[in-house]
Amino acid sequence: MTRNRALAEDLLDETWLRLVRHAIRLLPDTRLGPWLFTVARNLYWSHRRDALLEDSFVPELTLWPSPAPWPSPFDLAAAGELERRVERALSALSPQYREVVLLVGHEGLTPTDAAVVCGISPEALRQRLSRARAALAEKLRQTPAVAAFTKGYAT
Repeated sequence: MTRNRALAEDLLDETWLRLVRHAIRLLPDTRLGPWLFTVARNLYWSHRRDALLEDSFVPELTLWPSPAPWPSPFDLAAAGELERRVERALSALSPQYREVVLLVGHEGLTPTDAAVVCGISPEALRQRLSRARAALAEKLRQTPAVAAFTKGYAT
């Protein structure tokens, strides 16, 4: 969600610190996975709000972060056309759609658990996920040349 490996690691560290601070208050039947994802999600959205307020948030999406500022020849070869298209399509989705696709598709959460993380009903999450998948499929069907050509002419 952050599109920045260093920031994601900072938020992950903060998530685990919150678990350590609040572990004693958790009920024995608390499902730890959804609880951790909820904390991480809330930290992400808090960071995003702060960044937008500072007007310094510049999104940078990479699914395969590299420590070097430039891709190596191996990275270029490994990042095939399909991966680039998926990356572009995901980055074009709204944050709410991208969030549900990543929680269910990448993290493997069930729609019920993802709904808990997002703070919405399971039915609302299923609708959002369906719309997100449809939007992602539409973006993947568009070729880069067609998308660039039609971008300026959309009414």
